Amino acid sequence: MGAAALLLALALLAGCASGPRPLQLLAGADPAYPAAARAAGIEGQVQVAYDVTAAGRVENAVVLTAEPAGVFEEAALAAVRSWRFRPAIERGVPVAAPGRVSVLRFRLGDAYQALP
Repeated sequence: MGAAALLLALALLAGCASGPRPLQLLAGADPAYPAAARAAGIEGQVQVAYDVTAAGRVENAVVLTAEPAGVFEEAALAAVRSWRFRPAIERGVPVAAPGRVSVLRFRLGDAYQALP
């Protein structure tokens, strides 16, 4: 086997050896609790669907459900749109992750929660 062929084989094996890597959240803002909801003692949750690009950015974020309606949607969307991910890796290549869904819970007195 020639030197070039050996280097190519080693490079291909190294790519396979790393194996797949799952999508990982790297950074982003927690949702801001709306002041009026906090003052009124309102709690709730918002289910948001979104796509993650191969570059790790969120696109197409939309509210699926919100309880109560009209209170937390904008805060939830702003937070999700700020998230940045380390993209999933398949066969050594970053790949998009469409159709993600997270539930953002707004609870008074609790730390912020986002459930995948």
